[in-house]
Amino acid sequence: MRRGLSPRRRVCIPLTAIPVPPADERARACWIVAPGRAELRAEALPPPAAGEVRVRTLHSAVSRGTEGLVFRGEVPASEIQRMRAPFQAGDFPAPVKYGYISVGVVEAGPPDLNGRTVFCLHPHQTRYNVPADAVHPLPDGLPAPRAVLAAQMETAVNALWDAAPRLGDRIAVVGGGTVGLLVAWLAARLPGCAVELVDTALGRAGIAARLGACFALPDEATPDADLVIHASGQVAGLATALRLAAFEATVIELSWYGSRIVGVPLGEAFHARRLTLKSSQVGQVAAAQRSRWTHRRRLALALSLLADPVLDALITDSAPFDDLPRVLERLCSPSAAAPDTLCQRIDYPVVP
Repeated sequence: MRRGLSPRRRVCIPLTAIPVPPADERARACWIVAPGRAELRAEALPPPAAGEVRVRTLHSAVSRGTEGLVFRGEVPASEIQRMRAPFQAGDFPAPVKYGYISVGVVEAGPPDLNGRTVFCLHPHQTRYNVPADAVHPLPDGLPAPRAVLAAQMETAVNALWDAAPRLGDRIAVVGGGTVGLLVAWLAARLPGCAVELVDTALGRAGIAARLGACFALPDEATPDADLVIHASGQVAGLATALRLAAFEATVIELSWYGSRIVGVPLGEAFHARRLTLKSSQVGQVAAAQRSRWTHRRRLALALSLLADPVLDALITDSAPFDDLPRVLERLCSPSAAAPDTLCQRIDYPVVP
């Protein structure tokens, strides 16, 4: 017996009461190994440290615009630091582990999070450790497969904060991708607002109607919009957005072009109509809200807004994790077509 330890004070703790951290194991992650080429790599995953959680991924999703630029190696040198995603590994252009849409189950961590389904801004990976405050529990009733829309919904929320629509506005949303459709859905819920989705794909008309918006091809779109939000990622779409704006209206530019040079049509009636062209980007909380809203509060709002089952229509494609490199090539290569794909969900095996 050690000196000073009395048998009467000895405490026996059952082994089952002692928390045992998970052992080291292997995870698999998607890496862009060269512009235009991705592969799955195994990596060691240590036990979570104090203050961390272990997450087993259920679903992730491809952010086609931003991830497409990363996949093609089109991140401008000036934006290399600003473009880094949370928990990114490697550097642009490659090799880099990138992505920011992950939904999974907490396998180890604080009791209030253990077993919870959470959203995290993490690259595509089967399991990972992150600080506990980096995960966002899903609201009750939100299915995990739909929660992959959280990052795009957060972008849409920030865009409308930047746009500051007024009751009764005529709003045009140019570009019917996932973000554009979410903006249209949010705007259509504003009292008195008439929302028109403008896109070159006639197939977007049906989903626009389900979301409460009208639809028009670019040449048939209604002019004199009080507010225009551009999200097509195409120069022609920006020209359409400027053409549709009414006198002293604002055009919100959501598209990001990476290293591409964009010709903005600032001639013709741009000055006579006293238009405002304003950028919106989700990396910063919109200025009007910044003094009161944190990134965490904004993401919690985005998750709560996903309660409506109509939004399942935006998840048009799903594929197993093992197919992710081929999915990225199909969606993001310079010759990529896939015009019917909106949100591309990636589904993970139960036991990777």
